[in-house]
Amino acid sequence: MSAGGASVPPPPNPAVSFPGPRVTLPAGPDFLRTYSGAFVCLEILFGGLVWILVASSNVPLPLLQGWVMFVSVTAFFFSLLFLGVFLSGMVTQINANWNFLDFAYHFTVFVFYFGAFLLEAATTSLHDLQCNTTLTVQPLLSDSQYNINVAATIFSFMATACYGCSLGLALRRWRP
Repeated sequence: MSAGGASVPPPPNPAVSFPGPRVTLPAGPDFLRTYSGAFVCLEILFGGLVWILVASSNVPLPLLQGWVMFVSVTAFFFSLLFLGVFLSGMVTQINANWNFLDFAYHFTVFVFYFGAFLLEAATTSLHDLQCNTTLTVQPLLSDSQYNINVAATIFSFMATACYGCSLGLALRRWRP
């Protein structure tokens, strides 16, 4: 009791005063019924194919294709994590602006994947470059490696396009 006889109200509970998570996408399996959910699944599919194809090409130019591998593997696992967070419903439990995080993630990965696509296309374009290996002159890429790199270039472009579409959808949600 205070001097005037009135009691001081208790301080507000800080857990109640924070705003809830901001997300406009549905959580759980309903996420897969949205365009964003479909694009995330396509990003995982195409990113996994890029990863497999570049790894199977024997990586003739490690400086260029090393970046492609880094981007495809990292984006693959982060997209799986992103999908898992939405499918498990954790987006409703974690206090964050998910609309902004969705935009920031897809912007970053789009920029990195676009660079990876350009590097993979540059590697593929060097098919006829003659390399002097010991005493023989041979092309940088064999015909089978060339075909694998063409497929990797196509799938990296498709993954980049999916990340770009997800970026556009995330921008619309973040800035209505």
